[in-house]
Amino acid sequence: MKRGYTLTLCLLALLGIGQPTEAQMWKAMEPESLPVKRHENAMAEANGKLYLIGGRGIKPVDQYDPKKDTWTSLIETPIEMSHFQAVTFKDEIWVLGAFTGSYPHELPIPNVYIFNPVKNEWRKGPEIPQDRLRGAAGAFTHQGKIYLACGIQDGHWDGQVAWFDEFDPKTNQWNRLQDAPRPRDHVQVALHDNKLYVAGGRLSSAKTKDTFTLTVNEVDVYDFNTKSWTTLPAEQNIPTPRAGCTAVTYQDKILVIGGESGAQTQAHSEVEAFNTKTQKWEKLPSLHQGRHGTQAVLLNKKVYIGAGSANRGGGPELNDLEVLIK
Repeated sequence: MKRGYTLTLCLLALLGIGQPTEAQMWKAMEPESLPVKRHENAMAEANGKLYLIGGRGIKPVDQYDPKKDTWTSLIETPIEMSHFQAVTFKDEIWVLGAFTGSYPHELPIPNVYIFNPVKNEWRKGPEIPQDRLRGAAGAFTHQGKIYLACGIQDGHWDGQVAWFDEFDPKTNQWNRLQDAPRPRDHVQVALHDNKLYVAGGRLSSAKTKDTFTLTVNEVDVYDFNTKSWTTLPAEQNIPTPRAGCTAVTYQDKILVIGGESGAQTQAHSEVEAFNTKTQKWEKLPSLHQGRHGTQAVLLNKKVYIGAGSANRGGGPELNDLEVLIK
């Protein structure tokens, strides 16, 4: 056993991946009630609780209370919303860079939608510029503004973009920033130390029957201090190329979790972390259940992930919840 473990560490070192973090593990939660099964959804935190939002079809918002370990079903989304990374802004959850409609020609949602967890209400927010509409994009907040990165214009068919946009909620103004070094879609992004990390994703092309295979290897970084993009060296490419994965900042690391690719039918269970201090990838414990098309959230110094699809493509849909603990 010891010899096998040593050989595994040697192999990881040759691949440029740090050794597994033994002090951490994923715990499968066992609440009394369960949320609605869904995929191509998002999850966000507000007021100390988690919210599963959207997915294929019209779904209720499901609220998870970590103190009580319970799920509660709330109001349904006003329209179908899928393929987005939700962001929390002033204790409300914002949906932008999302799709509605059916595969392979899903349509970008032309407005921002905002969910108020306290009131259990949705409202239609500002319009997104028509010539910047896309879905399956990464979204995040930074210093009072909301950002949207990359995405695809025509569902899974065509129109991959490298766009990078800034939205100011105070003025309702959109600002076009410098394009990312390359287009990609089915991507989520994470921010650390004033830098945006874009890892994973693909160039979805059902038009050429390359829906899952054109994954992006490179890691692109936007520095808010210099207002410029760089691409990490090739040796720092994502170890397991995949899309439909989720990204979250945890300590000084950018975690890329789950996903789908042309390499396997089952959704990926890999959890890989880019250590911003050492500038190297590390291998973290894998998920109990591989999944794609959902979102991980940091809450109370723990990483939560739930729902999603267990296989590449449209199902089976999941409704379980896992948490990364020490």
